[in-house]
Amino acid sequence: MRSTEQRTGLVPVLLKQWRSRRGLSQLDLANAADVSARHISFLETGRSLPSPEMVLLLGSTLGVPLGQVNLMLVAAGHPPAFDESDEGIPEQIAGAIELLKAHHEPFPLMVLDGAYNVIDANQAAITTIGAVLGRLAHGVPPTPELGANRAINLARLTFDPAGAQPYIRNFDDVGRHLLWRIQREVLADPDNRELRALLDELLGMSTVSPRWRQVDFAVPSEPALVLHLSRSELELRFLTTITAFQAPQNVEVERLRIEHWFPYDDATADACRELRAR
Repeated sequence: MRSTEQRTGLVPVLLKQWRSRRGLSQLDLANAADVSARHISFLETGRSLPSPEMVLLLGSTLGVPLGQVNLMLVAAGHPPAFDESDEGIPEQIAGAIELLKAHHEPFPLMVLDGAYNVIDANQAAITTIGAVLGRLAHGVPPTPELGANRAINLARLTFDPAGAQPYIRNFDDVGRHLLWRIQREVLADPDNRELRALLDELLGMSTVSPRWRQVDFAVPSEPALVLHLSRSELELRFLTTITAFQAPQNVEVERLRIEHWFPYDDATADACRELRAR
């Protein structure tokens, strides 16, 4: 950006783009952000440049990913507000994740990035995946140090007929739920190229039912899902949940998702303890 004129041309485009993606009118956005509709109009026509506070307010109101908020700030002539460094997860967050991993034993916990790659996991997750998939586990590292190996992609593993799909007894529910969740996430963050590429890959898999290819927005996205795994005499039922960090202030942390698998019945809890003891 070499001039105010260049920046003024980009800010309206970004603001209109995100407002349209959220299905809001200028008046809707103004009411939600508690600002005047006239000011929103001035911003979208380029008659005004937003202050840093206004960019942060509108970004938060529209649910804009932090990396895109940084882009809007720079376009408006301000420094980025959120850390986008390649230094990895901040030490405090990494410490919190280690505590979560330890306290959730002997039940599985996995840490996912924004494209469903498993970037960390507790021992129970390694043990459980290994018990279900055996040595044919597609992409599953042989040791707990997932970061030092080729990380598995949980979504790809779920749909892969050579991966976990044959062992998911309620695959119709799990597959539809997961695919629709990813489709919603792509719509919410269409600039996430890795997630979009993953969705395209999944849609090309033979295990995807034609009925799932279009999201039914009348069906709510469930906060938790029952996962039924079975192999030989091993029967495991988990209630799975995904959580994220509140107000992360860091682009990489914003994309983290922590997936907890809670035993759905006593038999699963006992089986997890037995697997861990081995």
